[in-house]
Amino acid sequence: MRIIFTSDTHGHLYPINYAGNRPERSGVFCLASQIEKDGNTLVLDGGDTLQGTPLLSYYLEHRDEYDFNPMAEGFNAMGLDYYTLGNHDFNFGYEAIADYARNMKAQLISCNVTDLGGELDIKKNVIHTLEDGTTVGITAAVTGFVNVWEAKEHLEKIKVADPLPLIKEQYEYLKDKCDITVCIYHGGFEEDLKTGRLLSETAENQACRIMREMGFDILLTGHQHIPVEGVEIEGTYGVQPPSNALKYCYLETTGKGPELKVTSKLVAVEEPGERFDALLKEHSFMDDLTSKVQVWLDEPIGCLEKEIAPEEKIYAATHGSKVAAIFNQVQLEKTGADFSCTSLSNDPLGLKKDITVRDVLGIYQFANTIEVKEVTKAVIKQALERSAEYFDYNPETKEVKVSNIFLQPKIEHYNYDYYAGLEYTFDLTRPVGDRVVVLRKMDGTELSDDATYTLVTSNYRATGTGGYQCIGNCKTIRSTTDEMPDLLIDFIRRHTPVKEIVNSKFNCIM
Repeated sequence: MRIIFTSDTHGHLYPINYAGNRPERSGVFCLASQIEKDGNTLVLDGGDTLQGTPLLSYYLEHRDEYDFNPMAEGFNAMGLDYYTLGNHDFNFGYEAIADYARNMKAQLISCNVTDLGGELDIKKNVIHTLEDGTTVGITAAVTGFVNVWEAKEHLEKIKVADPLPLIKEQYEYLKDKCDITVCIYHGGFEEDLKTGRLLSETAENQACRIMREMGFDILLTGHQHIPVEGVEIEGTYGVQPPSNALKYCYLETTGKGPELKVTSKLVAVEEPGERFDALLKEHSFMDDLTSKVQVWLDEPIGCLEKEIAPEEKIYAATHGSKVAAIFNQVQLEKTGADFSCTSLSNDPLGLKKDITVRDVLGIYQFANTIEVKEVTKAVIKQALERSAEYFDYNPETKEVKVSNIFLQPKIEHYNYDYYAGLEYTFDLTRPVGDRVVVLRKMDGTELSDDATYTLVTSNYRATGTGGYQCIGNCKTIRSTTDEMPDLLIDFIRRHTPVKEIVNSKFNCIM
């Protein structure tokens, strides 16, 4: 048996970087053009498909104008057999999922997602018989943190349950009915796979528990975007591809039962060739959509008074970020909160003087909404201390670099937060957990130990994700369904030319 497994493709259908409008070696169509499939091959996907590129953003806003779903076209061309949903697939509500499912030839599987709307045709499991007679039992699940992250209105017609008991139930059902058992889990590994160190106390990622407590032959994981070529825990073989359709997991099995052997490798996307060109020709009916996306991306929306050069990560973290200041100002203006915090993506970001939709989507790549939390001085200090862990300081050389905590097992620059409405200072010569030495309002007034304040942040951070449980545990005062890219576009249009924004006083002692 062979398995070809993708996950977290995040809207990457074509081999193009939309922000830079340049080619790149990625995309479901590229994968489709290099995959060879026969009767003993299963092609599977682990979700997080409907979010991540301007192509999908535009399509989801105009989907009533089209009789196809672009990502479904890509997976259909790939010969996808079975797939599940990822947490980001819920970002746009039930109708967006239904549109995707209707256009997919593959079967949707999930044991912990219940379809209350009746349009998704979700199966809890399938038993697939290969050409050689081998029977493969497959189930799937998504991380239960969908309930933590997702807007309630997006879950009115769908229910997401705790995955582990239901995955175990499916294993018990399948184990005596087929030769090989497979679980597709849109969640990742909660432990460092080299040292066994626990990476998180939350139930967001539970792949190691699944491998230890159940008996699946193969566990196909996603969500973390960490390339895992192959790992075996308690007899279960696990893999995980990177994000954005850069690579896929290729697995081969020999034997059955106790004699089952699994090998795997990560296969990179090849340069587009003749088969890719033939696929594009076959899907030329999508040209109108792709052309309109490019026109939309290049629409001018306003300008800055002065260009912002790309900000290197460690410099921005120690000196402040002009891009983050804009994000925070948008959040403050929208909500009227006392304070704001935001983060930046993993890549160095800047903004040209003249700004288009493409530029905004390039610097804010997620469909985040914003929430206002009720916080205390103690909560703000605890959150700032978490951000201050970002720095690794060498007292002998006085060198500052990014801590491995934010680089391993995956790069997480986006978990360093920039604040607005505050004057605060980090003393990096002090030990981690005791680095915040100044904390007051912009006018110099000290924060009161007894008062409550309002903090606006992304819905992602509002859940406490990234080590900010102190924020996640706070009461939510209000939230908005407006997505940050839309708020940014509106802000720039209204404030053009946008002047340099100074909404914090930050200092870093080194």
